Amino acid sequence: MIAEVIGAFISGSLALLSDAAHMLTDSTALAISLVAIQIVKRAVDKKRTFGYARFEILAAAFNAILLFMVAVYILYEAYQRFKTPTEIQSTGMLIVAVIGLLVNLASMRLLMSASAESLNVKGAYLEVWSDMLGSIGVIGAALIIRFTGWTWVDSIVAAAIGLWVLPRTWVLLKESINILLQGVPEGIDIAEVEARIRAVEGVEDIHDLHIWALTSGKNVMSAHLVVQRSSRNEQDILAEVTRLMSEAFHISQTTLQLENSQFHARLEENEGMQH
Repeated sequence: MIAEVIGAFISGSLALLSDAAHMLTDSTALAISLVAIQIVKRAVDKKRTFGYARFEILAAAFNAILLFMVAVYILYEAYQRFKTPTEIQSTGMLIVAVIGLLVNLASMRLLMSASAESLNVKGAYLEVWSDMLGSIGVIGAALIIRFTGWTWVDSIVAAAIGLWVLPRTWVLLKESINILLQGVPEGIDIAEVEARIRAVEGVEDIHDLHIWALTSGKNVMSAHLVVQRSSRNEQDILAEVTRLMSEAFHISQTTLQLENSQFHARLEENEGMQH
């Protein structure tokens, strides 16, 4: 990364500087990810009854915002270079870009296995992955400039790096915000959940259903179930619904409140009076 910054200033390559800025962002993101992983391990306490699992999501959101800012900066600088072309030393640009590519390949190998399980690590993996493509683009630009003298290719590659980062940044930020706002996790249809619960023997109705992700890969839900009186053991109903949520929807923690129809009617009456 430091070599890329030095090489960018010596060679005059914006594409190389863009790749270096992106790698700097990735290094910062990776450091934040490592800190987040350690904080998440802290035990639940009386002030934070859900623990520190959400810190991982906060870190992922911060990484996405940081990436967005870098992408905007890259696009702005590319536009400036189009207006005012500068001389570029392609040999130094090529050497440094190859070194950057090797570093990115090594980083991807380290992050690949954990990227499917953690949103935070997934963010870091995507950043390094886009870095690798950026390095390949810089290598291509250096070769073109060396053999043709077309220095404007450098600005095109720099702009391409910025445009490549933006959509991936949006995906990561969207996932992070959905978790922070306690949105329904992707892949879960809440209408289907309601229908499956209503189909359980002894359940008359369901209300106040909430499904959200505590952190990436850990879905939780809570609901009030209206059950038929003396139709079935309530513990059996609880066990069946909990098992259904786990097996069909991968919900790891289920909290259910059981009510009979008379109690539910009284609750609705009280709520109506309050409004």
